[in-house]
Amino acid sequence: MSDTATVDAEITADAFARATAGILASIEQVIDGKPQAVRSALVCLLAEGHLLIEDVPGVGKTMLARALAASVDATVRRIQFTPDLLPGDVTGVSVFNPVDREFEFKPGAIFAHIVIADEINRSSPKTQSALLEAMEESQVTVDGHSHPLPDPFLVVATQNPLEMEGTYALPEAQRDRFMMRISMGYPDARSEALMLRQREAENPLDAIEPVIGAAEVGALIAWTRGVHVAPAIEDYAVALANATRSHPDLRLGASPRATLQLVRAAKVWAALDGRDFVIPDDLAALVSPVFTHRLIPTRAATGSRARTTADGIAAILERIVAAVRVPIAARP
Repeated sequence: MSDTATVDAEITADAFARATAGILASIEQVIDGKPQAVRSALVCLLAEGHLLIEDVPGVGKTMLARALAASVDATVRRIQFTPDLLPGDVTGVSVFNPVDREFEFKPGAIFAHIVIADEINRSSPKTQSALLEAMEESQVTVDGHSHPLPDPFLVVATQNPLEMEGTYALPEAQRDRFMMRISMGYPDARSEALMLRQREAENPLDAIEPVIGAAEVGALIAWTRGVHVAPAIEDYAVALANATRSHPDLRLGASPRATLQLVRAAKVWAALDGRDFVIPDDLAALVSPVFTHRLIPTRAATGSRARTTADGIAAILERIVAAVRVPIAARP
């Protein structure tokens, strides 16, 4: 583990900056030219949320998830979601032990600090729903018994656009469990050429070494919890959420969970910028990745094609951010 990324149980601002810079640099060894996507992954980890990466095949969705996992010295499991995957494969099952003559719980793949749910929308809705309790309460219940998950716990899920063959739409309750949804997009020409040169002989993932451990991640999370959010900032977050609930182009607005996660993400965003307080710009920068996947537009607003929906919602959110009054918030 890198010495520059080592942090104590109680950390300083400088130690936080060194540790997070080390994680970002580690991931960027593999994901070149996508700083916002890399930063979003780290925000979800430190804000105790979950990340949904949606895009066409081959643009680095799984690579980003694996790079984040490789940068943290913690337990990591990858679940390849397929149509024949069963809920018990994810959560675990109770198996009868003939020696002790009782049932024993065999943990499923969800029992890890970081879980990579690859192509989550290629499994059935029944299997997708196996993640609901885990993502909300950090536990799974099997045969009436609850089993806690490791702490910290992060799900990084990838999914292909709905028009791709063999995909199932994630239900609203599942989408609402994800703190952020991001899209990788195609790399620019320079980054793609660099990728060709770097990966001709070896996989850059093989060169990544953990820069921080699970215990240190817990210390970073505790640090971000202490970031100050002024009452005016809280009112601004609520106003943004309320604007989505009354907008004529949206038939489903942001949930209270979305408002809570927007503020949590903003606290981490501020900490990564070296501040111990949140400003309105933090919320404005995050409202699209935190809200977009939770909102459902009217058909008249975006049309029925799934490909246009995310762009249409993003445009609506831009208009909402421009219309909602920004509070005058000073450092506490």
